[in-house]
Amino acid sequence: MGCTLSGIASKKSNSNMSEIKIQDLEDIANKLRIHSIKCTQASNSGHPTSCASMAEITSVLFFHTMRYKVSAPRDPSSDRFILSKGHAAPILYAAWAEAGLFSPDDLMNLRKIDSDLEGHPTPRLNFIDVATGSLGQGLSVACGMAYVGKYYDKASYRTYCLIGDGESAEGSIWEALSFAGIKKLDNLVAIFDINRLGQSEPTAFQHEMDVYQARLESFGFNALVVDGHDVEALCKAFHEASQTKGKPTAVLAKTYKGRGFPEIEDKENWHGKPLGAKAEDVIAHIQALIKNAGPNNLVPQKPLRENAPEVKISDIKLSSPPNYKKGDKVATREAYGKALAKLAENNKSVIALDGDTKNSTFSNGIMKTDPERYIECFIAEQNLVGVGIGAACRDRTVAFVSTFAAFFTRAFDQLRMGAISQTNINCVGSHAGISIGGDGPSQMALEDLAMFRTIPTATVFYPSDAVSTERACELAANTPGICFIRTSRPGTTVVYDNDHKFELGKAKVIKSSDNDEVLVIGAAITLREALTAADQLLDNGTNVRILDLFTIKPIDKDGIIENARECGGRIIVVEDHYPEGGIGEAVMSAVATERDIIVRHLAVPRVPRSGNCDELLDMFGISASAIVKAVNEIKSL
Repeated sequence: MGCTLSGIASKKSNSNMSEIKIQDLEDIANKLRIHSIKCTQASNSGHPTSCASMAEITSVLFFHTMRYKVSAPRDPSSDRFILSKGHAAPILYAAWAEAGLFSPDDLMNLRKIDSDLEGHPTPRLNFIDVATGSLGQGLSVACGMAYVGKYYDKASYRTYCLIGDGESAEGSIWEALSFAGIKKLDNLVAIFDINRLGQSEPTAFQHEMDVYQARLESFGFNALVVDGHDVEALCKAFHEASQTKGKPTAVLAKTYKGRGFPEIEDKENWHGKPLGAKAEDVIAHIQALIKNAGPNNLVPQKPLRENAPEVKISDIKLSSPPNYKKGDKVATREAYGKALAKLAENNKSVIALDGDTKNSTFSNGIMKTDPERYIECFIAEQNLVGVGIGAACRDRTVAFVSTFAAFFTRAFDQLRMGAISQTNINCVGSHAGISIGGDGPSQMALEDLAMFRTIPTATVFYPSDAVSTERACELAANTPGICFIRTSRPGTTVVYDNDHKFELGKAKVIKSSDNDEVLVIGAAITLREALTAADQLLDNGTNVRILDLFTIKPIDKDGIIENARECGGRIIVVEDHYPEGGIGEAVMSAVATERDIIVRHLAVPRVPRSGNCDELLDMFGISASAIVKAVNEIKSL
């Protein structure tokens, strides 16, 4: 059983902390409260009561427990801190100001358009690793950081994640707790700020600390229940966490929302609003509690153990070029596995994460190079993506995150926040479209291109054969932002020479003549169907040009327009995706302002069903016969 509140919270218990140091930490906590009140007053928005409940936790972490450099907040060897309850950003900003990173006067610029002190933390600030604020995501990121620290860097830095009790209802939190326990992340501390009140009403378990403790212990945590406003109890808890081996620690801090705010503490209807007319009196009350109103007596950092190794994550290349025979059929998902192994051979920072689909996505290819660089995240896709984001933080790894493309939809919020976090991860989604066959629509990714195209930092690859897949992986490993590589289940014909050069945003003409009448754009399985259709059409005297886009975002606008004009301004796009948001709409957007270009779009028009690949392609209008029909119709326009 973990420690209970009565077991470690009392200041009367043995302690090597002086009364002066305890008072200093209490004073800093109250200074942080005042900063939070003042800056939210200045911005006329924010969450001062949510800050107040975690004031002592923040004081102890930043001025007693954590090792970090104020001069280099993202030093590879420093401890990590993730504020999962991102709405409490003002107190995090205040902690760094009190530590000396910037002037406390700058806090008054909270939420102003010309300030990087945004309403929720983002990496625009040099002391923030990831954006938070969409609740329930911070612990997964922290797990990724801790995993890298324990198993790859083998370094001394520790990872702390502060979680609100309201957000602990999120399933992604429980996915992360399970992962942390299974992986024995004893360098991770999950801190729950259990202040009883949510946004609109009390939380599900309020102050039932035994419920939280039992749940955390069931996930394999050393669960410590403490008085979250007792700095000595918190210091002891974090010390015990540092001595605990073989399991992560959860500090379950019983706190009160609006702590120290007369007539506001532990009261409902004070979430997400400044104190208004009450601010002056509350500040005066807190100020009276501070014994040392001058500069802090505490050094805000401990010396680092600078043992994080140097990491090189640039200029990553395949260890050997693709080696395929033109005309052979190879599944692009299989080529992904080969590429991953080759990249890992050449760079020890390349890692793979998967959600129990490694033998289908072929991410298990990396295990042939180094089984330690594969991270099994089990069937928990939100945590899978979050762990990948955390693993890539501070440029420690090049993370390839794979699952069935359809299941990335579960983690869209993590991906959306990943863009705000300026994260660099590579998502690889297999089993795209109806071409997977008998598994049916629940497994068919038909929205994935649309989803990833909406992410502002995303590069979207859709390789059509094994050669282009390997090169897509190589390019993705060196491309900033979120990369998505769409792979297919059935074999597709190898159409490229092994030494073919690929570039972002450059389409490839696969088949052409001097008298092409229609430009047909396809990818993977529909490129195969387009080539079949081209042969049938040629038998009837019609020449068509076949274009492989390679990247859907960025799209080769100039290449599309040039080839379309050479084909009489007629384009047919055929894709294994719903009509909305996929290749067709990308192409139509590219030519939208051009005169005399028409586009016919063949896509999956409705929810599909089980069947074999060829039957489904024909039933839903993206087969070779459908392309032949569309070409004959558009020719007459």
